[in-house]
Amino acid sequence: MKILNLTEMYSVSPQVRTKDMKVLAEVGFTAVINNRPDGEMWGQPKGPDIEAAAKEAGMAYFNIPISLRGLDPAQIEETKNVQAQTKGKILAFCNTGTRAANVWGLSQAGALSAEQIIAAGMRAGFNLNGLRPYLGG
Repeated sequence: MKILNLTEMYSVSPQVRTKDMKVLAEVGFTAVINNRPDGEMWGQPKGPDIEAAAKEAGMAYFNIPISLRGLDPAQIEETKNVQAQTKGKILAFCNTGTRAANVWGLSQAGALSAEQIIAAGMRAGFNLNGLRPYLGG
């Protein structure tokens, strides 16, 4: 499992497994966001299995699947709501972490500057520059 920190409180990762949930809780994560739709690829863990493992490890679980076709404003709002209601560190994941990083970036529009969002993405290994037109000033 590869954890890529966007902020102190929000990280993203490529696909996680049920066995990773205990480790995530042990290193201080309190919530997991699944940005990957079930059935996207053969062999990927099923969301309900990850949810059960997250809850068993004492973490909250949120399912905000983003298809490869893109995301919509409701998913950005859901991500904002999860951040507002979660006390502690959040890990969001998808297949590679890219969709999770993008939805985080869009959820920060208005709270952080475009430069701050893009720089956070770059530090974590993601080029979020394509989001610039949607991030405001």
